[in-house]
Amino acid sequence: MNINETLDLESLSSQHSIVHDLEGRIKLIAVLIIIIYTVFSTQLLVPLVLEIFLLIMIFLAKLSFKNSFMRIALLLPFGGFIILFQPFIHPGDIIWQSPISWIHITQSGLNWAILLASRLIVCLTSIVLLSSTSPMQEIVQSLRKLGMPRDLAMILSIMVRFLFIFVDELQSIRKAQKSRNFDIHSKLTPYKWRVKQVGYSIAMMFLKAYEKGEATYSSMVSRCFSDSSDLYHVRKKINKSDYIYISTIISIIIILQILVTFYPDYLGYLGVVLYR
Repeated sequence: MNINETLDLESLSSQHSIVHDLEGRIKLIAVLIIIIYTVFSTQLLVPLVLEIFLLIMIFLAKLSFKNSFMRIALLLPFGGFIILFQPFIHPGDIIWQSPISWIHITQSGLNWAILLASRLIVCLTSIVLLSSTSPMQEIVQSLRKLGMPRDLAMILSIMVRFLFIFVDELQSIRKAQKSRNFDIHSKLTPYKWRVKQVGYSIAMMFLKAYEKGEATYSSMVSRCFSDSSDLYHVRKKINKSDYIYISTIISIIIILQILVTFYPDYLGYLGVVLYR
């Protein structure tokens, strides 16, 4: 994700919709509930239904499906690389045998890979939905309201603020380089020289970050900041829509649990326990 996409994501999360306007704690708790329940599920019906629910939420939040899927695709390789090997390393009934004796796919390995992939997609979709409908500062405030230690919340809050200052400084450096016709991919200048210029830019970023840190600390002290200071929280009441949202998720989970526990035979492959 480049600089412009980072800024676009923050502006996107500050818009207004049914999902955007939900209380931050409710959105955070809802995502945690979905992720935890999905991770412990062993039947394909659970991630399938929850993924459909999340896609409906993306639609209600007026988010672009294309951009959302692109963000999910960018995160998929982190877990997808491990999933690719699962069909080959799990023991069980062999359903495909390669000319090489030790390379084969087993039924249990394939089932486990399918289950892992479905879990991963649901978890990534829920994270993308949360990050696209909640500004970073709102997420930090919600974590603090839910009991996060004050010092850790303070560090995260300052980190979020510094992130966008860092982005602004990086943009100004890149703009200055561009105005001087500097291009890291240009073949008209020696490769060693280009690498050296990038090194200078990184060093400049560290110096600017240090200067900004000192200036920020001085301004905080001048405003009577101390180790006993606390973060300012925007007071936002939990209203009817918040209760409806969290109740809907809990109801879906209860119905899913009843179906996979008492009626798995009626669900076909979706009700089969893929991994024990």
